[in-house]
Amino acid sequence: MSTWHFLSPIGRVTIEPAVPQEHIDLLHAWVTHPRSTFWGMQGNTSEQSRAAFDEIDADPHHTAWLGRVDGVPTFLTETYDPAHSVLAAHYRVEPGQLGMHVLVAPTDTPVHGLTSQVFRAVMHFCFRDPAVTEVVVEPDVRNHAIHAKNAAAGFVVDRRIALSDKEALLSFCTVEAFAASERASGSGGERASGSGGERASGSGSEPASDSGSELERGGPVLGGEGLPSPDVAHLEPEVTARAHRHVAAKAIGEFTHERLLSPEPTTDGRWTITAGTARYTFAATRHALEHWRVDPASLERTVDGEVTRVDAMAVVSDLHEDLGIPHHLRSTYLEELSGTLASLAYKWHHARHTSRELVHADFQTIEAAMTEGHPAFVANNGRIGFSATDHAAYSPEAGADVHLVWIAVRRNVAHLSLADGLTEEDLYAGELDPADRERFSLRLEAKGVDPADYLLMPIHPWQWDHKLAVTFASDLARRDIVHLGRTSDRYRAQQSIRTFFNRDRPERHYVKTALAIQNMGFLRGLSPSYMAATPAINDWVAQLVEDDPELAACGFRVLREVAAIGYTGDAYHQLGAPNPHTKMVAALWRESPVPKLVAGERLQSLTGLLHRDADGGALITELVTASPIGAAEWVRRMLRAYLRPVVHCLGVHDLAFMPHGENLILVLEDHVPTGVFMKDIGEEVVVMSDRPLPADVKRIRHVLPPHVQSLSILTDVLDGVLRFVAEILADDEVMSGGEFWTLVAECVQEHAADHPRAARLDLLRESFEHSCLNRLQLRNTLQMVDLTDPEGSLIRVGDLANPLHNPHDLKEMRPEMREGAHDLKEMRPVTREGAYDRWRTGG
Repeated sequence: MSTWHFLSPIGRVTIEPAVPQEHIDLLHAWVTHPRSTFWGMQGNTSEQSRAAFDEIDADPHHTAWLGRVDGVPTFLTETYDPAHSVLAAHYRVEPGQLGMHVLVAPTDTPVHGLTSQVFRAVMHFCFRDPAVTEVVVEPDVRNHAIHAKNAAAGFVVDRRIALSDKEALLSFCTVEAFAASERASGSGGERASGSGGERASGSGSEPASDSGSELERGGPVLGGEGLPSPDVAHLEPEVTARAHRHVAAKAIGEFTHERLLSPEPTTDGRWTITAGTARYTFAATRHALEHWRVDPASLERTVDGEVTRVDAMAVVSDLHEDLGIPHHLRSTYLEELSGTLASLAYKWHHARHTSRELVHADFQTIEAAMTEGHPAFVANNGRIGFSATDHAAYSPEAGADVHLVWIAVRRNVAHLSLADGLTEEDLYAGELDPADRERFSLRLEAKGVDPADYLLMPIHPWQWDHKLAVTFASDLARRDIVHLGRTSDRYRAQQSIRTFFNRDRPERHYVKTALAIQNMGFLRGLSPSYMAATPAINDWVAQLVEDDPELAACGFRVLREVAAIGYTGDAYHQLGAPNPHTKMVAALWRESPVPKLVAGERLQSLTGLLHRDADGGALITELVTASPIGAAEWVRRMLRAYLRPVVHCLGVHDLAFMPHGENLILVLEDHVPTGVFMKDIGEEVVVMSDRPLPADVKRIRHVLPPHVQSLSILTDVLDGVLRFVAEILADDEVMSGGEFWTLVAECVQEHAADHPRAARLDLLRESFEHSCLNRLQLRNTLQMVDLTDPEGSLIRVGDLANPLHNPHDLKEMRPEMREGAHDLKEMRPVTREGAYDRWRTGG
């Protein structure tokens, strides 16, 4: 290997192979210097250092290099193949990746800019081979100064990893990212040459002055403080202003839908709301089910007659008396709203795909692109507890790969329940590679415990760092919980944020984890005691569905939760009363839909039917356009796949699901729905009659009269999902509201004709009770439902006119149809309690 040359502002940089026999005195002095703490060779004797470099010299996958500036020995760098390093146990190594370490010689006479230019030269050196497309580093998390320089060069922190000698930040830099950093620095003119050929294309302007002291294994040291600043590029004025308008318009529309607000008509065909000295004026279209679609661009806020900017936070502040938020919770609700705004701005700023492009996209690309998981809730992405860095690492819209943390929990203080016919060995053999299981066993043995005494559990990385490692410190200390590390499988967060899809092995199960962040009125925990019966419940439901030819004809299937695990050996369980901490160490595995597909079938969350991209394009509109059938037939098939099976399960089997967008996955062929997968069975399903049930399934029974049973369709499907579909199709002029609701009514009538027992639900009746979701969150954003008093939890405000009763009479109320359109009545909240409330709240 010949010497590689690079011209830089500090002089000619050369890199040559380090020869231990010739260079050991120099190298030993560098790596054992007090300033080289993070190199990890403090206290080495010369013989030990020589042995270490001899080992590198003999390793075909690891090379040490000596760097000079104008002929003077100045730095040490190492390159290595990550696939043959300890990193291979922490992530799936991709072709074209090269590991790198670099150390600048400690000196008492630092040269300005030396460290920065050495680091640039080393990066060019790494990319000299066209086969190298990405550089990998793993700096110590304590070496705070290094991270800013890594980020400046284009490195992105992927995750924390636990190595034998340090906690490290695994980070990656693509050749494109490094080239972009070079362009951003305004460099040019330098040239690299040598045996590796030319790959370098320029050099940069000088950053802040460098001490020239140390570049640790993983990157350079630079005077500074803290970890890299989070990415807040999305928080720029134009995108944020759009997000404020969108959320403010949604807030006014949904709060009006829930009869918290009563807009008044203006003389120019618009609407207005007054709150103290503030006044909001806007245009809106009105649809069935008292659904208001407020035009964000039309929204205007004035204070004392002066026009001000539209601010979603100000909407809540202005209207707080109308909204009824308790004084001590107003700031918390605003925090959830702020998180929702930031999330939306992130989605729009980083939007990678239009709705037209999503028509042809794969399942996980669509999942990451979604903007409205729960369309009725205004503050639906609060995620209190996530930092901006956590959001970039773990949110579904970030689309980042996540490596789950695995722990071992002692069997005698944990519980694993399994689906019929599934053994513990089957579960772990299917979810873990043999090498990972062996590594976990060795780690347990190294801790002095018997692997046979433990169960294995996947944990959300955030939960490990923020909860288990702190809140369960005693359990870790006594080895009731043992940290095992990560596997190489890459997962993607789904819309529910705590459920993960295996990107590398899509045939493997979904993993649902406990995640103690505050989101939409709850900490997102999992109860070990409650989940003990989950696999049995799923088995029963799956068998019922499989045995029904009607459901098979509709393409309706369920994704079983086949295993659930929870830890109960902590002090929090010993308190004897329900508390959030008893739901922090648990997980479940759910079947993946991928192995159940046949050729030509594609997957998409039902949430996609409510999606509009950053430019306002609707995915459902693009699907209808791309399909080989007309809009009316497309909607009929969607309803046959989604609505008819849900009506059938309730009308024939007294079985109700929670069929909102995040709980269903559409199966499409030629862009047309042909079936669905229902999920979240164990937590959401209910049997509403006294039909016989196995003993371990009886907990899902809540006997209700037919008119109350029907609300699981009228409230959860019509008001919770289809009113938003109707709005999009009408506003995009695909079909009118009357046409849409006529098709829905026909679907219900046709099913009742085929299955007369379902007619008892009276789904076409004139009206049904109006249940209000935002009112729950406004009342108590920390816990929307009081599980000790479920009967008093849900809030109902009068009745809603049923669009299925006379769908032909429906028409959209647009701004130009103002005359006679305003028929809202001022209504005071009325709280009604009942059996349906108990079911929806888990009581």
